[in-house]
Amino acid sequence: MPHITVDAEICKGCGLCVRACPKKILRLSPTVLNQKGYNPAECVDQPQCTACRSCALTCPDVAITVYKD
Repeated sequence: MPHITVDAEICKGCGLCVRACPKKILRLSPTVLNQKGYNPAECVDQPQCTACRSCALTCPDVAITVYKD
């Protein structure tokens, strides 16, 4: 099953991946802060991920890894 991981310590919470996701399954975490004080992105519905890589391609910090199992 395709899925993504977000390195929360690298993510600066810019939201570009959230806007890029065609399935709208990404959001900025409302409860998690990384060490720099940013709300990192998170996937709220992994089974809906199609591994299209739109999120990873738009991430300026290369904080997202996409897996196609």
